Amino acid sequence: MTATQTDQKPEGHGRFAALLLGSIGVVYGDIGTSPLYAFREALRPFAHDGVHKNEVIGLISLMLWTLTVIVTLKYVLFLLRADNDGEGGTLSLLALLMKKAQGSMALLFLAGLMGAALFIGDAMITPALSVLSAVEGLKLVTPALSGYVLPISVTILVLLFIVQSRGTAAVSKFFGPITLIWFIVMAAGGIAHISDDLSILNALNPVYAVDFITHAGFVGLVVLGAVFLTVTGAEALYADLGHFGRAPIQTAWFLVVFPALALNYLGQGALVLAHPSAIEEPFFLMFPEWALLPVVILATLATIIASQAVITGAFSLARQAIHLGFLPRLEICFTSETSTGQIYVPAVNTLLFFGVLALVVIFGSSEALATAYGISVTGAMVVTTLLALPFLKWIWGWSTIVAVSTLLPLFVLECVFLAANLLKVHDGGYVPIMIAGTIIVMMWTWRKGARLVKEKIGRNDMPLEAFIRLAKRKSEHAPSDVPGTAVFLTSVPEKAPAVLLHNLKHNHALHAQNIILHVKTRGVPFVPEAERIELTKLSDRFSKLTINFGFMDDQNVSKAFATCRKAGLKFDIMSTSFFIGRRKLVADPDSGLPGWQDRLFLAMAQAAIDPSDYFSLPANRVVEIGEQVLV
Repeated sequence: MTATQTDQKPEGHGRFAALLLGSIGVVYGDIGTSPLYAFREALRPFAHDGVHKNEVIGLISLMLWTLTVIVTLKYVLFLLRADNDGEGGTLSLLALLMKKAQGSMALLFLAGLMGAALFIGDAMITPALSVLSAVEGLKLVTPALSGYVLPISVTILVLLFIVQSRGTAAVSKFFGPITLIWFIVMAAGGIAHISDDLSILNALNPVYAVDFITHAGFVGLVVLGAVFLTVTGAEALYADLGHFGRAPIQTAWFLVVFPALALNYLGQGALVLAHPSAIEEPFFLMFPEWALLPVVILATLATIIASQAVITGAFSLARQAIHLGFLPRLEICFTSETSTGQIYVPAVNTLLFFGVLALVVIFGSSEALATAYGISVTGAMVVTTLLALPFLKWIWGWSTIVAVSTLLPLFVLECVFLAANLLKVHDGGYVPIMIAGTIIVMMWTWRKGARLVKEKIGRNDMPLEAFIRLAKRKSEHAPSDVPGTAVFLTSVPEKAPAVLLHNLKHNHALHAQNIILHVKTRGVPFVPEAERIELTKLSDRFSKLTINFGFMDDQNVSKAFATCRKAGLKFDIMSTSFFIGRRKLVADPDSGLPGWQDRLFLAMAQAAIDPSDYFSLPANRVVEIGEQVLV
């Protein structure tokens, strides 16, 4: 849904309002919880000597202008236009660029892997940090609750991951209103305290941000890592583009989110200037004692929503990675009858669940965990900026000089933030690096192993046209004719499917009608129904059928097969059999993979679900024929 579409009819205004409210809840849930901890962590290096006025104003100025440059300019105004048929996100951009790649496939692939891996790391750290930050507000309500912060946080996170299998449809309609209330409360808290010290308004002048950086020395570089916490969740702007559209996301930012964040940070700064003791918890201390408990509860709800949004984003990224060949075929459950974007991936949910709980238990507080957060966020942003360069050149047709000149200042700025966060590697920054490194190795291993398997199987392949000519010959060894239709799935439609050859070898039978089925994933998010089916008649007994899906489509072959009659294919589903190959992969020391990588590939292959389940084939019409493949 685009802005121009919503303006055509009166009822479109209501639809736009719904998308606007939904984007506030889902897209901005993460960045909207940053005020809970960002300014507090930025003040930590100054806490022992006492914070000075220019330092507070400089920090707030840095935060406001980081939001302006990184979020407003890069994401809201630029990247939301760098879409792949309406879809955004690192892998969507990668899929678009791979179609235009000019000898840079390896670099693009590596960048895509890094971006996806860093996002998964973000999806682990965000729920842990956000929920801990919110629940820690209970210590201000009464110190007696300090010992319950960790158990309460763990309980909330356990419940959050348990309900994932039920889908977000039932609760998503509450996301927008609750988050909207959260932004209103944040803005009100900021407005109430700006008058504590009106000199905080000087932070609107970027000169104070520059002055802070130039005079803070090494401490200023350390502080930059915390300042970058203000833009955590900015990647969600881009990743959720397809769910809400550019106009609602942009409108929500300028109308609600940015003003609320700016007012709140100004209010926190003024509060600390007037009451230096508020440095310990500047966010919660903006509110009167009677409002603390309601604000803590609201903050907890907001962080749960932010966590839900990033977890759902991880599910969507995993589906894209599967369809693009970066991961094995994992089970994907659709939790809505009307929206294909609402999915649940059990394997990813389990991975995130144990990862998040481990982070909460190991670090124990939001202060300790905040040091681990910035690297995954800044790393993902640097990757996105790098991918933006070929986009400007190949898609928008910009010259190299203009494209580099436009992106270089942003790239340098983000690299400075990344360097600042890398200083915290020993304090916990190693966590996102380890997470991202593990995900990269897994995706690289699967891609490499799958290619080797395809090459080994392909050595014995027979061209399909040669097989059809051979099948026409009459001889005493000719296979028996069997009535009905046989559908043979293959990933290489130009070759005779291995399962077809195995069927002939063992059963000595050939059906009256044989369909060579190739399920193709295009480099676009969604394929129109009119382009779904490609049918080619090869002979009187053989046809080649290609079913096209986008990497965001539900790859339901049964549903797509039902539309084949419109393309001229005649068959009776009750006399149709779907033949698929079940490959048993066996370790081979001479496979070309190191021993550890070979074992990892086999473990990932075992986690994959059956093709019949993945493609939603009719359960009572599937015939599986097995073979062993040395890997």
